[in-house]
Amino acid sequence: MDNVFGEILKDLRNEKGLGQVELAKTLDLSKGIISLWENGLREPGMNSLILLAKFFGVTIDYLVGLEK
Repeated sequence: MDNVFGEILKDLRNEKGLGQVELAKTLDLSKGIISLWENGLREPGMNSLILLAKFFGVTIDYLVGLEK
């Protein structure tokens, strides 16, 4: 299974010049969960998707690879 969400999250994080630790601190999440998401080992819930979409200024559809 493709890890589209993880790849998009990593790209957005890198575009902002943030490491996993910095992103986690900014969003009040654990560094471990960012790593799990980026590596496709866990999927975020709706609240996390909303948080990420607002932070990065993108839609949830974009985050999950439904729009470019």
